[in-house]
Amino acid sequence: MVDADPTVSPSRAERREKATADTRLAILAAARACLLTDGYANLSTRAVAEAAGVPLSQIHYHFGSKRQLILAVLEAENVRLLERQREMFDQPQPLWVRWERACDFLDVDIESGYVRILQEMIAAGWSDPEVASAVRGMIGGWFALLADVARREGERTGGLGPFTPEEIAALMGLPFLGAEAQILLGFSEREMPARSALRKIGAVIRQLEEQGGLERDSDA
Repeated sequence: MVDADPTVSPSRAERREKATADTRLAILAAARACLLTDGYANLSTRAVAEAAGVPLSQIHYHFGSKRQLILAVLEAENVRLLERQREMFDQPQPLWVRWERACDFLDVDIESGYVRILQEMIAAGWSDPEVASAVRGMIGGWFALLADVARREGERTGGLGPFTPEEIAALMGLPFLGAEAQILLGFSEREMPARSALRKIGAVIRQLEEQGGLERDSDA
């Protein structure tokens, strides 16, 4: 068999497929930038099209509506960050170290704009069942990950006391969602010490681990 000539030009279909993918990525990037500048309520699909350098019709062709466009932006960010979190929690480190990393990620994600987009879509979901369903699916992925972490810790340490893994996941995840909302509202750390409170949970976990309250298996 003879290897295909690498100099052969891509077919018309391949060029069309690449152009379509490039256009979609450009629209998503522009929408994300506009979201961070204008917020969800003031977002204009016309402004997104201008920022992406494409006709307005391309937004409707690729995404159908402003709402679907924003959900696509959030979904892309969510998939990336959920994988980052999964890799972090899979590391063979003490749980308190991984909790500290989660606290570090809080500020990273606020700075990146992901948290603002998520919180705005949570609020939009209160009056829009379609948005609510999509956002529940995304947040559900985070809580499923935390429940899996809790389940593994319970197996390693001999139990979770009176809590189910899902209840532990709620206790782990909800404080972060609440902290994000208050930080975005503009509360200072002096007024609402959310960051320091979250980090002190890590200190409690560390104390329990080092005192043997959360003993690690020798081959963990």
